[in-house]
Amino acid sequence: MELGLQGKVIVVTGGASGIGKAVGITFAQEGARPVIVDKNDTDGKLLTTELRNAGCECLCVRANLEQERDCHRAIQRTLEVFGRIDCLVNNAGVNDGVGLERGNPNKFMRSQQRNLFHYYAMAHFALNSLKKTKGTIINIASKTAITGQGGTSGYAASKGGQLALTREWAVELMMYGIRVNAVVPAEVSTPLYERWIQKFPNPEKRLKEIKKRIPLGHRMTTPEEIAAAVVFLASDKASHITGQHMFVDGGYTHLDRALE
Repeated sequence: MELGLQGKVIVVTGGASGIGKAVGITFAQEGARPVIVDKNDTDGKLLTTELRNAGCECLCVRANLEQERDCHRAIQRTLEVFGRIDCLVNNAGVNDGVGLERGNPNKFMRSQQRNLFHYYAMAHFALNSLKKTKGTIINIASKTAITGQGGTSGYAASKGGQLALTREWAVELMMYGIRVNAVVPAEVSTPLYERWIQKFPNPEKRLKEIKKRIPLGHRMTTPEEIAAAVVFLASDKASHITGQHMFVDGGYTHLDRALE
């Protein structure tokens, strides 16, 4: 299927690994030009080298997205190199375990800085370019905003904020022809997830329990499945879709998890 993404410039935060890496690769496969924004400069450069060797135009920008100046610099660098931005994929973040009992107000605010602030900052600095291209914004959220998880107030609040901003921006930016949507994963096989599961006394048992609660196939979602949804929402095939929260989660959030 021709998605109309040839030559489009796609900014992906947290693009050096996990979901972000899969998003960048999938856009490259569609002929787009991904900009990998990540604090991990080593992995970012490895990925962009791989993409260039495959014939893809791309860019790696090292950035600490908790800092406003780095968010601004990432957008400016993109415009210096490519002159335009067609899509912003806000993806970077971490489930930092800042709970109500095990956290404190300072840690909670730090969690918002780590997980929510840059979604706004990157969109703010990219906005003028997105107006010119009638581009798109896609926010990667999490089922924790809907289901809760326990022990992660900061992360859940930031993910809820991302979903709220998706609807807010869809309304505010409609006049410019800018579409804004969110993709909502649940349990996704990523290096970050693997490191988290290894913290349990019996990781294999814990992972088996989690998979059992995923209705469709009792398996984890792959990063490539999340990426496919993102690329579709960025494409001309989704030209009349805005303000939506697309759940790519094997039915985890809305179906009865007791289903066999």
